[in-house]
Amino acid sequence: MQNVAPVINQAHRGGTLRLAFLSALVSLVVSFAAAAAPIPLYNIYRAEDGFTNAGISMAIVAYAVGTIAALLVLGRLSNHLGRRLTAITSLSLLLVGCLLLLNVHDIDTLLAGRLLVGVGTGLASSSLTSYIVDAAPSRPKWLASVASSQGPMLGLTVGAIASGALVQFGPWPRDLIYLACIGFQLLSAALIVISPETATPTPGAWRSLLPRVSVPVRVRHLLPVAAAVFLATWASGGFYQAFVPALVEDQLHTRSPLILGLVFATYMTLSVFGAPIGGRFTSAVAQRVGMITFLAGMIGISTAIAAGTLGLFIIATIVAGAGQGIAISATTRGLLHGSTLAERAPIFSTIYLLCYSGAALPSLISGQLSNAFSLPQIALGYSGLAVVATLFTVFGARNPHTDTTENCSCDSSNATGSPMQGTVS
Repeated sequence: MQNVAPVINQAHRGGTLRLAFLSALVSLVVSFAAAAAPIPLYNIYRAEDGFTNAGISMAIVAYAVGTIAALLVLGRLSNHLGRRLTAITSLSLLLVGCLLLLNVHDIDTLLAGRLLVGVGTGLASSSLTSYIVDAAPSRPKWLASVASSQGPMLGLTVGAIASGALVQFGPWPRDLIYLACIGFQLLSAALIVISPETATPTPGAWRSLLPRVSVPVRVRHLLPVAAAVFLATWASGGFYQAFVPALVEDQLHTRSPLILGLVFATYMTLSVFGAPIGGRFTSAVAQRVGMITFLAGMIGISTAIAAGTLGLFIIATIVAGAGQGIAISATTRGLLHGSTLAERAPIFSTIYLLCYSGAALPSLISGQLSNAFSLPQIALGYSGLAVVATLFTVFGARNPHTDTTENCSCDSSNATGSPMQGTVS
């Protein structure tokens, strides 16, 4: 089954496309801010409702499963229904999820709310990132890939800091962050409504719901290393969500929700700032630099946890976050190289499918192991995963075209290249 190429609406070029770009970027950030909102609350759920580390890790798994399901089933829907309608649908699902999380007092409610947020985020991941790339300005050339790949990281950063501050200083610590998310989701939906459509709806929406993961043939050779990068980096993101709340309290001796939010935000913020650094190199070189930096940070994190040193933990978090940003952005840039409009939504679905699999599987395993192993031992296991992924990347990273040297300033939003797609089972 071929992807049906959506038709660019030429009537909305220029200034109105800038509105679409900003609206899509804001909506993507808001979507992922909602995904990060519960992190500073996990210790409250542990203390007041008796949640275990294993239960909280299952909340990470529920979120990832919802996201993966949305990516597999809904990942190409924006090619057929348009970017705007699918974006508004994703924001609506996130809103319902936040409403459910307003009443968390048992693990089932938390899991159901996180599952809904995951589905909404998954739909946002494919539709809004495609919307961003469609509407991105042509200069600077790296803007499309950095905005689309690091928008989620920025959202997670903003969500974690805002949640930590509102939990610690706000009047309704368990509810206020979700009410704020709902308000921004409504604002984002309004921005999308007044923005132009970049893809004219095409037939075949029902057929597009058949699960299929596809990437262009010309970049398929990049997938093994891409999978290693996404698995290791997003596994560490799952680790920060599921286990760092308990680690910060139990091993690093602070109970402040704001500090917890800042620790997580530090990791994500440096990922955002690290991304443009990778644009100075070819994607293969940037992947190697990013993963080596990421590994150094993960080793530092394990050392800090063993020593119980918060300062070293934060420094190592900064290093790991910067390395993650370089590696993820470079990997995304390589997979997007020369993509056509029809290829972008499936490519982003593939990217996020790999990312969320990386977050879900290690969280599921480590959640079960948390009953038998200590948190420092689990942290050491994540560092071991980083070692394996880094070695695989160092010796296997390649540029988008095997027979030519990639220009490090390649235009990821360029609509040239073969439209033929391969299917990866």
